Amino acid sequence: MRKVFKGSWFPIAAVVLMVSCASNPYIKIDNAVHRENFDAGIHILESDKKNIYKSDLILYYLDKGMLTHYARDFEESSRLLEEGERAIEAAFTKSITEGIASYLVNDTVRAYDGEDYEDIYINAFNALNYYHRQDPEGALVEIRRMNIKLQALAAKYGVLTTNLRQKALEEIGSGFPGEDKAGDSTFSNSALARYLGLLFYRGAGKPDDARIDLEELRLAFARFPQVYTYPLPASLEEEMTIPPGMARLNVLGFSGLSPIKEQSTLRLPLLDGKYIKIALPVMVYRPSDVGRIEVVFDSQEGFTLELLEDLEAVARETFKEHLKVIYLKSIIRAAAKGITAVVFDEIGRKEEGLTGAVFGLLGLGTQIFTEISESADLRLSRYFPAKAYVGGVTLKAGNYSFSVNYYNREGKKIAAFRYDDMPVQPNKLNLVEVICLQ
Repeated sequence: MRKVFKGSWFPIAAVVLMVSCASNPYIKIDNAVHRENFDAGIHILESDKKNIYKSDLILYYLDKGMLTHYARDFEESSRLLEEGERAIEAAFTKSITEGIASYLVNDTVRAYDGEDYEDIYINAFNALNYYHRQDPEGALVEIRRMNIKLQALAAKYGVLTTNLRQKALEEIGSGFPGEDKAGDSTFSNSALARYLGLLFYRGAGKPDDARIDLEELRLAFARFPQVYTYPLPASLEEEMTIPPGMARLNVLGFSGLSPIKEQSTLRLPLLDGKYIKIALPVMVYRPSDVGRIEVVFDSQEGFTLELLEDLEAVARETFKEHLKVIYLKSIIRAAAKGITAVVFDEIGRKEEGLTGAVFGLLGLGTQIFTEISESADLRLSRYFPAKAYVGGVTLKAGNYSFSVNYYNREGKKIAAFRYDDMPVQPNKLNLVEVICLQ
């Protein structure tokens, strides 16, 4: 595979990037990633590792693991993503053995322990790592791990949410406003996981398992319309109907960059005209310039890739249950501070002279401390893609030359990948993976 074309937007964007550099420690890496110079991004990440990641090893493993995948260093990417997965598992195991009190520390001072969508997609990209390393069984192990995690999502936060809700009721009475801010999620199936399972099982000569994953893929679209708001890719109908002696070429294209977090602030009424401040993280999409991905053979025949998985939508959906935990923790923590301020104020009004003044100042100081100390944890890995597109075509066995072209929303070509004399063989998975993170 040869990269033969890149967009020319960088000189303009570089001005904006340099202006933002002081406030965003990732800006130099982002710059390299947008130019698709992943080796440079990795070098910058390593050289500024202590400043960017401090003690947040999970973020380091995920960011570098994805960049090394894009740089086609699949063995190193596997090592890093597996380290990240183990670190997330260890952090979760530790969390369930700790008492409620440990959860009431502001998340910004705790080590980052990963979001659910990050933990899920680790396995998808590690499966691709194993495929590129000629280890199809390793790829299938990763997909099975991903599916197990998805099925466990619904129950993951159940006990913790119940305990925190009870603690919140004890702290502030019979109820509290805004409990529904986070929403509910039942997401438990990924079209991308099922698509990869379909391809890997079919390539391994296990058609029954491949058909099961194809059916599960269809069910994912049917059961989770809040995530899959677009049609099922039409090319899927041909994936299990390859005539004898013919071969199938599949193309998997990624685009854009995963969400980031921004802070949303709520002020909820408490007692005596006082309020409590709640600072919550909100996932925000990053804009992508990609409008269409097309495969064009030298014969001028071709096909357009179709959207299979909106990773951004999955990130938001799977974040709902965690956000519920964050909300309850914030309510309890902020209420404790707010109630303390009310008590100090009440004593200040009752006492005379210096004592009353001191308690009045303590009440004011506690409210000011509450205002400035409550901030949302905005940490998140930055280099998962935003969208996954798929397509395929059934061909006679042979060697084929073609390009995979990315176009922006105005129809301008912004990236192209060239494949010369690629063998497309029957009874084998012929999979091409392309990435344009613009």
